[in-house]
Amino acid sequence: MSIRNSLVLLFPLLFSTAADRLCAAPAPGHDQFRVAVYIPVFVVQKMKDSTYLQKSWNELSSQVKVDKVYIETYRSGTIADEENLEEVKAFFAAHHVLTAGGIAYVGRGDTAGADAPDDSGGQFISMCYTDPKQRESVKHIAELTARHFDEIMLDDFFFNNTKYDSDIAAKGRQTWDAFRLNLMDDVSRDLVLGPARAVNPEVKINIKFPNWYEHFQANGYDLDKEPKMFDGIYTGTETRDPVDNDQHLQQYESYEIVRYFDNIAPGHNGGGWVDIYDSRYVDRYAEQLWDTLLAKTPQMMLFQYSDLLRPLQMGDRKAWADLPTTFTATGLDKWHAGSGSSDPASWATAAGYALSKVNAVLGTLGKPIGIASYKPYHSTGEDFLQNYLGMIGIPIEMRPDFPSDAHTILLTEQAAFDPDVVSKIRTHLEQVGDVVITTGLLKQLQGKGIEQIADIQMTGNILRVNEFWGGYGAGSGAALGKNSDMLVPEISFLTNDAWPIVRGTANGRGAPMLLMDRYSKGILYVLTIPENANDLYTLPQPVLTAIRRYLLFGFPFLIDAPSKVSLFAYDNGSFVVESFLDVPAEIKVSTDKNLPRLRNLITHEQVEGETSYTGRGPHRTARREFHFTIQPHSFMAFTEEGSKQ
Repeated sequence: MSIRNSLVLLFPLLFSTAADRLCAAPAPGHDQFRVAVYIPVFVVQKMKDSTYLQKSWNELSSQVKVDKVYIETYRSGTIADEENLEEVKAFFAAHHVLTAGGIAYVGRGDTAGADAPDDSGGQFISMCYTDPKQRESVKHIAELTARHFDEIMLDDFFFNNTKYDSDIAAKGRQTWDAFRLNLMDDVSRDLVLGPARAVNPEVKINIKFPNWYEHFQANGYDLDKEPKMFDGIYTGTETRDPVDNDQHLQQYESYEIVRYFDNIAPGHNGGGWVDIYDSRYVDRYAEQLWDTLLAKTPQMMLFQYSDLLRPLQMGDRKAWADLPTTFTATGLDKWHAGSGSSDPASWATAAGYALSKVNAVLGTLGKPIGIASYKPYHSTGEDFLQNYLGMIGIPIEMRPDFPSDAHTILLTEQAAFDPDVVSKIRTHLEQVGDVVITTGLLKQLQGKGIEQIADIQMTGNILRVNEFWGGYGAGSGAALGKNSDMLVPEISFLTNDAWPIVRGTANGRGAPMLLMDRYSKGILYVLTIPENANDLYTLPQPVLTAIRRYLLFGFPFLIDAPSKVSLFAYDNGSFVVESFLDVPAEIKVSTDKNLPRLRNLITHEQVEGETSYTGRGPHRTARREFHFTIQPHSFMAFTEEGSKQ
């Protein structure tokens, strides 16, 4: 009998001890998703100490129900001992927890936790895939891991950013993007997938893509080819703090990136991945978990094992600490007390409590829906703009293909990477569809055929706008409010050929914020994006509501709310509203359905609607409105009362 098989049989007996029987009560489970925990190799090494392994697992499992663990074999030059791997696997098998392998192909330097080795000053350094010795190491690690596991996860260090002499020589006259994409495709096939499958024909290998999807191609992540090469993909949903980072990551991305990757690899996106880092308050950690799962991902990965055992830091939440938010200190204490643990509340406590909140509503939510937005493979421009728009209450469904099946399509500067995009815009307008393009895309398409659709140009001037107006037609303008000065690009258009339906003024000079131009059977809209995308959050609420009304025409639900309040909608008449604000907000949700009431999925209370009317004469339309107060850093979930859910 092999060591591997004998340990699997022996360890259930070794770990069925008094320590097992004296552990705290297991955490309550969840039935709408699985929870996994990633165990870096330096923690796997600590697990050679059976006392540490048992005690740490007792504490962790009392705070959050864990269905699966990923046991890492390599990171930052450290390779796990094979006997150690089998011992850890056997321990979790004895506790009815699924196991899989993990690999972090890090050259040197790593921030996987407070105890992790780091010899690079914090910079992420990939392995050098043009160095013969490192290539052999990559292959060896893949083979070793496949000998011990039938499933393997590649942590999101599987990219290339080295520029050593061997890299420069191999690149030749290619661009760095093209060189690295080709390099990592070859490494995937020849050094990881092929060798691992040769050792273990049953092995399934998944690649985790990180949160910085806008710049993948520059480091060799190939969203076009790699999802077809690997058995599955995984999604980095760790958006962390939106202010204390230099990546432009907005909170909504924890949801939107899952939707994008689901559309890239339907049925093969295994889950989301969140860590505890760079959250100034615990609610930010909880929000990442909620938004990942609101995208309807099947598994939530918690990174990583030893971090989850660290004492919880509630952070600076004084502004809302005494309010009835979704995540409360009182609720956390009750969750912790229910475990019977004598240790302080940990990040695992926060995870278990936060996950219980979203588990309670997920079963009623249908398939996510939103305005279709086209991001071609390997495209950049107006970085992460779809997530900024999600933060102002516009649900987004990002796709790698041109969404000709959608009525309204949102196109940002990224769409310019498609050389046929102008033709596709024209065809969609001719087929009774609407297209929204941003000023960034308009600038890229000038001189490339867009002028055959609309006589609209970017002047190159920048205007300082601070007052806003809505409506169109003589005498129909309505004041929509003021804000502090905002810099926006100026658009030139021809009166009565196009019309600004939402506009700003700069010392009295008009500046279109949303411009419309009818073409064939559809409408082309141009959405002005401020020079600083964060200035979208300073737009007055009536401006945001007007923009939503046009962009989401025909959408089942609309919100009238300040910025940093997001709407997540589903195809079965359910929706979630989430606030990322630090103060309570009054919001209104409206629908053109004849809907008498909604049901709150958390409190189960009925919410009565009221009818409002817009327009005049034959254009007069009715909408049902529902009014709520939403607490800071909280979500509310509703469904149509009387639905089948």
